Amino acid sequence: MSQLILDRPQLSVRVQRRAHSLRLGPTLAAGFLLFLVLAALAPQLFAYSDPLAIVPHDAFHRPGAAHWFGTDQSGRDIFSRVIHGTRQSLLIGLAATAIAMSIAIVLGLLGGLGGQRTDRSVGWLLEVLFAFPSLILALLFVAVFGSGIGPLIVATGLGGAPGYARMVRGQVLAVRNAGYIEAARALGHPPLRIIRRQLLPNAMRPLIVTMTMGVGQAIVWASALSFLGLGARPPAPEWGTMLSMGRDFIANAWWLTFFPGLFIVLTTLSTTVAGRYLQQRLEGRLS
Repeated sequence: MSQLILDRPQLSVRVQRRAHSLRLGPTLAAGFLLFLVLAALAPQLFAYSDPLAIVPHDAFHRPGAAHWFGTDQSGRDIFSRVIHGTRQSLLIGLAATAIAMSIAIVLGLLGGLGGQRTDRSVGWLLEVLFAFPSLILALLFVAVFGSGIGPLIVATGLGGAPGYARMVRGQVLAVRNAGYIEAARALGHPPLRIIRRQLLPNAMRPLIVTMTMGVGQAIVWASALSFLGLGARPPAPEWGTMLSMGRDFIANAWWLTFFPGLFIVLTTLSTTVAGRYLQQRLEGRLS
């Protein structure tokens, strides 16, 4: 009996640790992101109708059993449009983040490894870019080169590049004098090999978290541009475009904007939670 009493606190601690390791937030975020990936790769698994099919007599149906998210002014099923829009929205977020990080790596390496003049020039360029809000910078690019998915992706990537570039430069400055870099130089490794195999992977590791959260932010910016009519052209099933198309009917048909907006919020929230959890794992806070 005494042994059982002594074991109860230990059992309670184990249960608490197990419950702590299975956190609800990251689990839900991972589940929702998995759902988005499946919806992007195979939307027919979830969508039950053509997202572009016009059925005039089904216009403005409220959410119900026949149409889970309701229908729009042309009778198109909102649920099918949201599911099919996942591919474009995720593509925009991932591609824009990749463009932003590619530009940031070039500028960050020039600033961190170049001479004093090069570093000063890169710093001046970043200060100029930071003088414009990221969304305003994206708006300027779209205004010059026109609307569409391609310009939208590039514009969103350019808007996020200055922030990433400053972080890459800081990481390069912190890593370039590390012991393993000095050892590689002493062994006679070429500079490009040192950058590719030692410096860049170690400098980029802390930025993986920022890139994860940046995907959700890029989706929000792209949706904002599409809402202003500078993104995908109607009736494309893209979340920001759906918001733009439904804003004229928001007083009488709230579901036209509610469900696309809900998916934008949930996607951003899920990427943020996943990024925070990944940061904790990388920093060794979780067992």
